Amino acid sequence: MRALVYHSAHDVKVDTVPDPTLQEADDIILRITATAICGSDLHLYRGKVPRLHAGDILGHEFMGEVVETGAGVTALARGDRVVVPFVIACGSCHFCDMQLYSACETTNPDSGTILNKKSLRPGAALFGFTHNYGGIPGGQAEYARVPKANVGPIKIPDALTDEQVLFLSDILPTGYQAVLNANVGPGSSLAIFGAGPVGQMAAACARMLGVEHLFMVDHHAYRLEFARATYGAIPINFDNVDAAEVIIAHTSNRGVDAVIDAVGFEAKGSALETALTAIKLEGSSGAALRQCIAAVRRGGVVSVPGVYAGFIHGFLFGDAFEKGISFRSGQTHVQRYMPELLEHIRAGRLQPETIITHRLPLEQAAEGYRIFDKKEDNCRKVILRPGA
Repeated sequence: MRALVYHSAHDVKVDTVPDPTLQEADDIILRITATAICGSDLHLYRGKVPRLHAGDILGHEFMGEVVETGAGVTALARGDRVVVPFVIACGSCHFCDMQLYSACETTNPDSGTILNKKSLRPGAALFGFTHNYGGIPGGQAEYARVPKANVGPIKIPDALTDEQVLFLSDILPTGYQAVLNANVGPGSSLAIFGAGPVGQMAAACARMLGVEHLFMVDHHAYRLEFARATYGAIPINFDNVDAAEVIIAHTSNRGVDAVIDAVGFEAKGSALETALTAIKLEGSSGAALRQCIAAVRRGGVVSVPGVYAGFIHGFLFGDAFEKGISFRSGQTHVQRYMPELLEHIRAGRLQPETIITHRLPLEQAAEGYRIFDKKEDNCRKVILRPGA
């Protein structure tokens, strides 16, 4: 089959690779009809995440048709049209029983082990996201093996198009969980840092849940304008102003009820942070988190769907403590939210497909990565079609 393969930083290619095969009784083989390039894929593309090997197949947002099932698959049948969550969860371990699917104890062989006596390795296995997360081949391909198929994939009604439901795989539930973690609702105020795909999905979900005052912070004018025009967000370009100061000035000098950091560890920071990251003395920029801490009111919530790793310089935990801020973060428990989000899409309350700007055949995936990485042609979101 053809698949998008990582070779080295900024070097990905569509190669011919072996077809996937069933390995466990609860596996399925999926013929992929649509897949997407995620903002977190760009961390891999840039060579910023360890334990990504040459030859790994990327991609964790995908859907398609079931073409083969293992003997233990009871939830699906050949011909079913499904969206696959990027988190691979067993459905029956301690954390899955709590619906904390991204903390699954069984799907990642490194899950929960101590790393250098300082931190835990990640939880559940993820598709196409390094060997820290199980080394499972991703879905930017013609076919994919999907483990734990009785727990993950969700059937899609024929009335809905691929584009309407594809983002149930990651960015829509990630944005939704971020808003739920922010504990906001009717009449609340919320600032979202990062107007990429997750930030835009968070804005859509925030409006659906009744958030009244919505700020969007970024430095790409076209992304800010989309958030303003589509979700009624107040746009703030952090290249021109101090975002936290603007937010505070517009909230009776208190700050917003909650903030969402949809930026993560590659936030545009100071020259010092850039240097420290380059020589591996810290793992992540703290620029976005510092702004979040400054912009939120006392007793507010900082919700972090953005990916972070390692140590952060200038975290300002003293400020967080003094303001009594709560933090909620982590990978998304996708399986938990897919059914209700599917119903919101069916009812017309969410239209996640509106963020799509580029539609390319799988064979042009490398160009899709380049365009998305460089923010060319006002690129918000790229979807890929195998066989197109």
